[in-house]
Amino acid sequence: MRWSWAGVGLLARLVVGGVWLVAGVVKLPDPAGSVRSVRAYRLLPESVVPVVGHGLPVLEILVGLCLVLGVFVRAFAVLSAVMLAAFVTGIASAWARGLQIECGCFGSHGNAAANAQAAYPWDIARDVGLLLLSAWLVWRPRSPWAADNVLLPQRPAEATYDRTHEETREHGEEAVNGHP
Repeated sequence: MRWSWAGVGLLARLVVGGVWLVAGVVKLPDPAGSVRSVRAYRLLPESVVPVVGHGLPVLEILVGLCLVLGVFVRAFAVLSAVMLAAFVTGIASAWARGLQIECGCFGSHGNAAANAQAAYPWDIARDVGLLLLSAWLVWRPRSPWAADNVLLPQRPAEATYDRTHEETREHGEEAVNGHP
């Protein structure tokens, strides 16, 4: 089986998109809990907390759906990376300030947690991993089974470059340039 960078993109889309879908769907039935999670970080003005708390699950579902389906992958990967960077910052801030709260990532509602200080590094590591996968999708948004392949077909110059790049990797520079 031949290794394919496109396969990495497909895997990244499904993993990051799947995580966003789960995170949003779990929070959606309890908007008050989502607001409590945002409030627990004590980072935003109170007037903004309900807007973010109510809107975040919907945004997470939208980002997840678009990545899984492969719709406007680069744009939603940028949004994903920005959101993940904000979450890493929020978790690191809570850790640095000694807050003992659940991250709220998957509907835990920002409740007090006795083991939060031990969980923060793992939460940050998970989000950094997802951030790296999102960055990959910003860099190389094309992957198999993506709606973008139909909605935004490659221009001939892009397809030629990709094909030449693949041939160079497989057969060496000589095969592409016609030199023995």
